[in-house]
Amino acid sequence: MPEATPDPSRSTALDDPDAASSVLSEAPDETDLVMEAPTAAYADAVVSTAGGVAGAGASPGPLNRYKAKKVGLLFYLCVGWLVLLVVLAVIYPILPLPDPSRTGQGPARMAPFEDMGHILGTDSLGRDMLARLIVGARVSLAVGFMSIIFGLVVGGLIGVVAGYFRGRLEGVLMTVMDALLAFPALIFALALITFVARNNANIWHVTITIGVLSIPSISRIIRASTLTFSQREFVLAARTLGAKDWRIIRREILPNVLPPALSFSLIAVAVAIVAEGTLAFLGLSVRPPTPTWGGMINEGRQVLRDASHVSLIPATVLVMTVLALNYAGDALQAKFAFREGGV
Repeated sequence: MPEATPDPSRSTALDDPDAASSVLSEAPDETDLVMEAPTAAYADAVVSTAGGVAGAGASPGPLNRYKAKKVGLLFYLCVGWLVLLVVLAVIYPILPLPDPSRTGQGPARMAPFEDMGHILGTDSLGRDMLARLIVGARVSLAVGFMSIIFGLVVGGLIGVVAGYFRGRLEGVLMTVMDALLAFPALIFALALITFVARNNANIWHVTITIGVLSIPSISRIIRASTLTFSQREFVLAARTLGAKDWRIIRREILPNVLPPALSFSLIAVAVAIVAEGTLAFLGLSVRPPTPTWGGMINEGRQVLRDASHVSLIPATVLVMTVLALNYAGDALQAKFAFREGGV
């Protein structure tokens, strides 16, 4: 078998010392190995494709971490209905409407639109239905919003403390919340308002009762959000830099927890309004002659066959208000849905 003849042109540097020295002399300098800085156009392209929300040079805040979704026309219709109710409730004293508690202002059980002086008719005692609806809106909206504000303050504090500090404190707080959730809500409300009001309920007694009922649910929702954000990179960075716990809660946790909590609050207000209507229907809410939506529905029960509008009108307004609050809350929750990729 003939031996292979080596090709002189393919000799290595080890075979020729002069070639080896020439190769070493041609080796790139250390400064030539440093990567060049990317151009401005390349940096802008990376920012526009990776961020998706923030532009070049923008520092993403808490709200930039949420999806920007359009809420749609129905959302604005719901908000318009709620604004209309609030405005009518606020300006009621200057509206040219009859006294909602005065009886005999017109024929009893007058149907709607029979008399422009009583555009929605009268109840079984001849009281104006429109005036009573607006005054009832003042009670229902006041109880709904104030009770949820109370629940947000107390339940939010419990949820943030339990979700951030964890440990035994979380176990004790969540055990108490679970015990409150274990009671049937209606029975617990009946027992609480009977104990607080002593058979003489006013708007503050109803507000406190419904607010206490809302604390467990709100605390668990805020605790879940706090657990998520307390492990994020910006919170860990603040801890590494030596920030105190309450400063981290105030500057890092709360700005991220509040948007979804506030959007959920609209749904909670709807539930609170239904709860107030239930208590009023059972005669445990604000006492007559102050009208409430639930009380008006209860009063119309006796004449439902002959004058169904006495119950149907307040029931329709109650349903529309609850649906508007529910849809608005769902739309805001979808808008503020947390996006992992945006952090």
